[in-house]
Amino acid sequence: MELPHTLSLFHSSSSSAAATATSMIASTAVATTSRLLRSPSPRASLSLSRAPAPAHSPRLSSSCLRSSPLVSRLFLSQRRPSLHLSATSYSAASSLRCAASDPEQLKGAREDIKEILKSKFCHPILVRLGWHDAGTYNKDIEEWPKRGGANGSLRFEIELKHAANAGLVNALKLLEPIKDKYSNVSYADLFQLASATAIEEAGGPKIPMKYGRVDVSSPEECPEEGRLPDAGPPSPADHLRQVFYRMGLNDKEIVALSGAHTLGRSRPERSGWGKPETKHTKDGPGAPGGQSWTVQWLKFDNSYFKDIKAKKDEDLLILPTDATLFDDPSFKVYAEKYAEDQETFFKDYAEAHAKLSNLGAKFDPPEGIVIDDGPSKPAPEKFVAANYSSGKV
Repeated sequence: MELPHTLSLFHSSSSSAAATATSMIASTAVATTSRLLRSPSPRASLSLSRAPAPAHSPRLSSSCLRSSPLVSRLFLSQRRPSLHLSATSYSAASSLRCAASDPEQLKGAREDIKEILKSKFCHPILVRLGWHDAGTYNKDIEEWPKRGGANGSLRFEIELKHAANAGLVNALKLLEPIKDKYSNVSYADLFQLASATAIEEAGGPKIPMKYGRVDVSSPEECPEEGRLPDAGPPSPADHLRQVFYRMGLNDKEIVALSGAHTLGRSRPERSGWGKPETKHTKDGPGAPGGQSWTVQWLKFDNSYFKDIKAKKDEDLLILPTDATLFDDPSFKVYAEKYAEDQETFFKDYAEAHAKLSNLGAKFDPPEGIVIDDGPSKPAPEKFVAANYSSGKV
């Protein structure tokens, strides 16, 4: 099914300790089954986790029950409802806090995300998912998770229903099988992994990511509505600064991140902006329709800045928050530079994206987990699906 697009290490000390811990976990699992499964689903399953076992044996921890294979079998392998959302949707283990993600499972999840991107052309919505989970961060609030940020809270219905998150349930549906398969990857990490992978696979720069983000455990920990930017505020430049300065980002980072609108479309039925269909979107890929910012709206490059500056194609979208990048004197310095120099844009974008993905996150281990080797380099412009977005075969 094609989905529409729019604007996420422990070791046992001894065999006897492992046996004792396993017994304790089994008791805990039995005692908590009725609490965790208070809303049974006809799709529930007690099947074994499909994730490949890591090379090491995870130490069982009361603070991270999701590291336990037994708990994975009982709770984490359930097929979660994809059409009806509830406070416990997308994981019966939502109330269990996982302290870290497994590096090998992160790598496996990344490969599976690449396969989804090839078949579903869902790059834009996965980028948006990661951004909206992280973009609630408030630098003036120290306490986690009240400060918001990349903590996996967007999986809960109460936050999914925020107006700015319209349509993002489709991104969660895409990632649901991957979360089932790799149960030792936190939601917060999965959202950011999907976002960065989507940028890279669309021909964008390599993002210097780290992982190990801790998930919030309940919908009560979701941020209040209103922390994400609007598309058409009365004073676009002031609004962008108000929102992004609250996150600790500066003018250069605001403009660089805006360049990600080179991917995707705006759908009027969701955001109230854009045309129902244009010559660039009427044939898909995926569900046709919407209005894109660029002609090749599944290719990551600097076309966004070039097209805003040129203003030659009425079928391309320019929101008030886009136009202000060339109207505001400070923003214009960077927008002009990125329109002329894609290499500089890629460098600044990669740094800004990585910074955004870490906002508000609590890492375990504190230094994070790096799953890439070698220096970051811009990825070659290899993405073939861009041909479809321009109507070419």
